[in-house]
Amino acid sequence: MKKSIIIADDEVIERMVLEKKLKSSYEDECEVRVAANGKEAVQMFLDQPASVVILDISMPVMGGLEAAELIRAADRTSSIIFLTAFDDFEYAKKAISVRATDYLLKPCEDEELISSVEEGFRQEAKMKELYGTEAPVSSAAAGIEQAEPKDIHIRIQSYIEKNYKNDLSVSEMAEHFKYAEPYFCKIFKQYFGRSFVSYLTDYRIKKAKQLLTETSMTVSEIGKETGYPDSNYFTKVFRRKTGVTPSDYRRTDAA
Repeated sequence: MKKSIIIADDEVIERMVLEKKLKSSYEDECEVRVAANGKEAVQMFLDQPASVVILDISMPVMGGLEAAELIRAADRTSSIIFLTAFDDFEYAKKAISVRATDYLLKPCEDEELISSVEEGFRQEAKMKELYGTEAPVSSAAAGIEQAEPKDIHIRIQSYIEKNYKNDLSVSEMAEHFKYAEPYFCKIFKQYFGRSFVSYLTDYRIKKAKQLLTETSMTVSEIGKETGYPDSNYFTKVFRRKTGVTPSDYRRTDAA
């Protein structure tokens, strides 16, 4: 079944840029639909559900937060990504109830966007496999925004290094560090210069490269060892990040 993405943004140029980026990245693999506000996005979703919904927060008629709640009430498996110019994530605290995949600030790097969308596809597939249409809405990230410890970036980095093999998500990270999801994403971006999903992907691929050159493990084993139990998905992400498949990377390095 063909994957689909809905983009909701009231800025015409922003919609066009996002649509062009995603169509260029996925070509015929994915259908991309656009809406001018949250109400249009919800109606579009109800007419034909999407795998990933990208929502601006501030839009006329209906904003992204209200739209996300309505979409989540209709379908608990689709992935929601917030892409907004609002640097003040205080406004987005309500979003913790919809189990968002990521929170990205405009202007967003292409790699951050594609990494988040890929993670959204993966999460949707996982939710459908585990729960069908009855996937639970996470209530875990009810964290309170507070002054973060001075070493928070060290603690976050350490946690990723110890747990990157596991199925890490924004929700889990926010819960572990006792933050609301939007606030966790905000401080992560401040310290690491990119979104959590993008950082995690780069870290996993770096580890995969090491295993490909330093061990005789199979590609499938390396995928599982670096957080990608689906070998096909691992190969797809690896090729997108490096331009070659894991097998080709190993042969080139050995040459």
